[in-house]
Amino acid sequence: MAPLSLFSFSLSFLLFFSPSLCTNSEGNALHALRRRLSDPTNVLQSWDPTLVNPCTWFHVTCDSNNHVIRLDLGNSNISGTLGPELGQLQHLQYLELYRNEIGGKIPKELGNLKNLVSMDLYENKFEGRIPKTLAKLKSLRFLRLNNNKLTGSIPRELTTLKDLKVFDVSNNDLCGTIPVDGPFSTFPMESFENNRLNGPELKGLVPYDFGC
Repeated sequence: MAPLSLFSFSLSFLLFFSPSLCTNSEGNALHALRRRLSDPTNVLQSWDPTLVNPCTWFHVTCDSNNHVIRLDLGNSNISGTLGPELGQLQHLQYLELYRNEIGGKIPKELGNLKNLVSMDLYENKFEGRIPKTLAKLKSLRFLRLNNNKLTGSIPRELTTLKDLKVFDVSNNDLCGTIPVDGPFSTFPMESFENNRLNGPELKGLVPYDFGC
């Protein structure tokens, strides 16, 4: 091999395997989230995109395989929006973003987080509809979306979430009727108050969501 070719090969080898340049989909997803957020109190200061993985960042918890399983940014005085990149956190179990000023729509890509146990987005400024894709989160036990600006009806697809124990959409601008199938038969009416909902639907009848 010619000296110049050998040099080019060596340089390519080093660039390919350089830890600072290694791509990590979870780290990339969280860094994309950081770019979307305003962080006046620097709670995300440790989120360094040059690291191989985000397991050393504050507010991020990883498992023994260095997969992100928990994101704790509740009550962090952050604002901005969420993006589809969050759907890349395939091992995430807890998404805690409550009591902030985050707005925009809830990304439908959150339905890709198949291991999610808890999603707490309450007391923010989310708007638009509740994504039907959340019905794919078969491990979900806690879904709290209360105190936002959500509109539309409650997706009937969510009645298939058999493990759902807590569901709260109070203090939004939802309309239509309240499902009664699946776990919805166990949720208290307080979980739905202060919306434009018409009360529980009757079994066997088509849900009344006209004009919603």
